[in-house]
Amino acid sequence: MSARALSFGMVAEQYERYRPGYPAELLDLVLTYAGRPIRTALEIGAGTGKATRLFTGREVTVTATEPDGAMLAELRKHVPAGVRTVQAAFEDLRPGERYDLVYAAAALHWTKPEGRWSSMAALLEPGGVFASFGGPTQLADPTVADAVRAARAPFLESDEVPSPDGTPPGHAMQWPGTELQRSVWFADVQQIVIERRLTMSARDYVGHLSTISAYLELPTSEQEQVFGQIMRILPGTVELSADIVVHLARRRTEQ
Repeated sequence: MSARALSFGMVAEQYERYRPGYPAELLDLVLTYAGRPIRTALEIGAGTGKATRLFTGREVTVTATEPDGAMLAELRKHVPAGVRTVQAAFEDLRPGERYDLVYAAAALHWTKPEGRWSSMAALLEPGGVFASFGGPTQLADPTVADAVRAARAPFLESDEVPSPDGTPPGHAMQWPGTELQRSVWFADVQQIVIERRLTMSARDYVGHLSTISAYLELPTSEQEQVFGQIMRILPGTVELSADIVVHLARRRTEQ
């Protein structure tokens, strides 16, 4: 995996503190799409367990995989004892047990494209569900957003992760839905947006930025400078657009 993908362990506690969790509406959406009981699930890139807790709350038996040991250690502090944890990247998982659901929460873009969907299908029961969800947390006020971009510019041109397959932001179907539509392994591809607005203090927003990989790649001295400059131009509280883009697909039974 890339250094950027494995940069989060150094800020595992901050990640748990500042990254928002997921609403119950998301779980309802996945279960309704499945149309049958989901008893077992495999989570790819579980981080500190933000999504893990959502699914275990409905008595789904979750196996949480995560390549970073520090993130996995933080996850274990926050999830029920029944959650099985495995330190492994997606590419290192071997076919064996199959699950009713395989899902990734803001983590799929760190997986390698080669063989992604055949490997995913091998982990699912025929007719099983794949789900991917996430999205950037962006400042809702364009004036504040412009000021933050200007403060960040000497250090970073952008703090976002580009679409892995180059799909432009305005396209009707976003990645990974674009890849799923082309895959012979999956059908019934759906994209749903859960609109969400959050309010954070300026300090917590900077804390959130400190968990984003683009900033984590900067030298420590530059991190301190950019966060200091951003903090100085922020109002006391900020409103954030944090929509969750959900992609759902069903493993074909005939494959």
